[in-house]
Order: sequence, then C-alpha cells, then structure tokens
Amino acid sequence: MQKFSLIRRAGLVVAAVALVSALPLAAQAQDIKERTLKFTFSVAKDSPLGQGAYRFAELVSQKSGGKIKVDVFPAGVLGGATQDLAGLRGGTIDFSSMATGLLSGVNKEFMVFDFPFLFNNAQEAIAVVDGPVGTGMMNKLQQHGLVGLGMWELGFRNMTNSKRPITRPEDIEGLKMRVFPSPIYLDLVKALGANPVPLNFPELYGALESKAVDGQENPLAIIETSKFPEVQKYLSLTKHVYTAMPVLMSKKTWDAMSETERRIIVASEKEARTVERRISQEQEAKMLEMLRKQMQVSEIAPAQMARLRQKVQPVIDKYSKEVGGTVVSEVNAELVKLRAAK
Repeated sequence: MQKFSLIRRAGLVVAAVALVSALPLAAQAQDIKERTLKFTFSVAKDSPLGQGAYRFAELVSQKSGGKIKVDVFPAGVLGGATQDLAGLRGGTIDFSSMATGLLSGVNKEFMVFDFPFLFNNAQEAIAVVDGPVGTGMMNKLQQHGLVGLGMWELGFRNMTNSKRPITRPEDIEGLKMRVFPSPIYLDLVKALGANPVPLNFPELYGALESKAVDGQENPLAIIETSKFPEVQKYLSLTKHVYTAMPVLMSKKTWDAMSETERRIIVASEKEARTVERRISQEQEAKMLEMLRKQMQVSEIAPAQMARLRQKVQPVIDKYSKEVGGTVVSEVNAELVKLRAAK
C-alpha cells in the first residue's frame, strides 16, 4: 500500500510538472499570429542555400504550430539580389540571402569577407563570420532597415569560361568575366587582366549562353546546380574567395513580431544554418566529381597560385583602407589565433 502511495504521489508530481510546463506554451501560442512570409534568393532551389531555406521554412512552421508560413522563392523569380535588398528594406520581402559583397553598399565593412585568398578553408571562415567581427557587422544592419540573422555559405569561388583552361595568371587576361555588382569584385577581375561585366545572377546563364560574357566565378555547387556546364567548357579551381551568405530579415517584419515569434525565427535560422553548411561542405567533393564528367577541370600549381596572390595584393591594400584598419586588423588577428591553435 505504501509502495502504491509513493507511485501515485510520484505520478501526481510528474503530472503537475507537465501542467506547469504547458502553461507557458499556451501563453506563448497566443503571441503567435497567422502570417505568410516571403524568403527570396538568386540561386537554385536545390543548391545548399536553397535546401537550407526550405529547411528554415519547415522549422518555422513546426515551431509556430503551423501559424507562420514561409514561402520560398528561389532562382531570382522575384528579381535579383539588388531588388531583394530594396524589398527587405521596404518591407515587401521578409527574408533573403545574398553574398557579403552585395552588402558593401550598406556597410563597407562587409567587403573584408571578399578579400581574395583571405581564408585557407571553410572552418576558418565560419569561425570568423560567427565570431565577434561577423556578429558585430550583422548587428549594425538594423540601422539600415535589416536584421542580420546569421551567415550561411556558398563555399569557395572558382572560375569557369568557354575559351581556354586557366592554369596561370596569363590565361585570365582578356576574358570577359561576369561579376556581381560589387566594387571589390570589379577591381579583382581587372587586377587579373580580365574585363569585368557586372550582372545580377538571374541574368548570368543567358549571358554565358549568348557569349555576351566568356566566363564567371562561383562556388562548385552553384556552377553545377545552375547548369553552367551546358554553356561553359573549362573550370579552374582557383578558390580565390570564400562566399559567406548573410541571411537577412526585414526590420519592418521583425518589429511587427512578438518576442515569441522572434525567438522562433532566431532558433529556426540557427538550426537551418547548421544544416545548410553541412550540405555545402558535403556536396563540394561530390560536385567536383560530377563537374569533372562535364567540364575540363584544371588545378592551379602552388607557384602559379602565388603569382595570382601577388597580382591581387593591390586590391587587398586598396580595400583595407576603405573597410577600415580596425576591422581588417581584427580579422587578421583572429586568423592568426586560429592558425596557431592547429
């Protein structure tokens, strides 16, 4: 009888704890409104970023009990990154993701992540963008009508073209290379002797197909999922820039949300970021294997890579002054620590 009494008493305690735990959830549910939000980006839906965006939408729906729906618009169907940025600031778009270079018009500090040959690997890049430097930059975006949730990735950029293999700096000279509209990318391509052609991403495939441009530079996953091998013959593994992709939210949407809704957004983005990065890094080797079957792939010998680095050093020097010495010093100091810890 005493044993039964103890079991019954334990059961009552568990039930009471469950009831108390449920009360805040019920209260929180009242703070969640029925909403349909838009998430736009320029790359393909089956790219790592696309898969991350769809995972984010699933998580938001789950955590909000189905009340908050996120509609995903990939491949620039609502416009390019320039239009997305304007839509975020105006409140007509709720979420988007774009390369750090495209945010340089909002905050020049973001250009530091586009310095050529800055990072040796993805682990270094993630440590810096998730660390104090990257977090500080994202926090500053609120004064520009944006909320920086976190930085996803596309990986390291490589060059493709329809003219010839690139194995040395001289092979780049004279090529018409598409770059997205960012001053540092224009100067980077010029420093390598090519002719930069600024284009938004949705226009790129058509420009390659019509030979309006000879080549472009993007991470392997974007090259493959965007079907660039159909219109490009040569791939060169230059790995000249690591592309971080800040996930941004309209401050107007953010300000209209309750604290509960904001917690759902923040938690969902953090989980989706982990998934997106894992997919990106897992896919890189697979994508290279697939691209080798479709394109002529060239490696860059260490001596030629050193020559490429030398040619772009004036670009780094120029933009170090524009970005600001403090930010550049903080990034370099973080990299020194990371490399010393190995």
